[in-house]
Amino acid sequence: MAGILQLLACLGPAICLLPGVTTTQHHAGQPMDSTSMGGGLQEPEASEVMFELLWAGLELDAMGQLHIQDEELASTRPGRRLGFLLQHQVPKDLEGAEQQLQELQDQRKGPPLSPWDFEQLLLTGLSCVYRLHAAGEAEERGRWAQVFALLAQETLWDLCKGFCPQDQPPWLGPWASILDTFP
Repeated sequence: MAGILQLLACLGPAICLLPGVTTTQHHAGQPMDSTSMGGGLQEPEASEVMFELLWAGLELDAMGQLHIQDEELASTRPGRRLGFLLQHQVPKDLEGAEQQLQELQDQRKGPPLSPWDFEQLLLTGLSCVYRLHAAGEAEERGRWAQVFALLAQETLWDLCKGFCPQDQPPWLGPWASILDTFP
């Protein structure tokens, strides 16, 4: 469990530095949809703003939705965008997370993920940790932990593209022991 928390601590800043984390143009009175919440690439959000949003903490409600705990931060444009991504782009159940993982594994030999897909990958990993801690049964916690560990591995695979020897996985060091505990 300590290894998972350490990896989460590393993923948090990575989310903040993503080129795909962008500002959006949302005007009062307009509905917030995928168009108004990042339909096109714009200038990157300041990393310290995204870090502050995540540092404020997220909460998992009874319906399985993740929300930014700090209401004032959640009401900002970056907060609304992050809220939209958490509500509409991040899988809310094991099957959705496993499906996203499978799609990422299928793309492993292709080009690096787009900034938007990479952002979704990191937010899904973050979501897995919250859902792991909320899971009631050991079997469910184990499945969430496995999906999280495999998403972390896919993150490393994607970051390694173009830098690591071809077909050689990135060195996972102590994280490999997390994957060894699962079939």
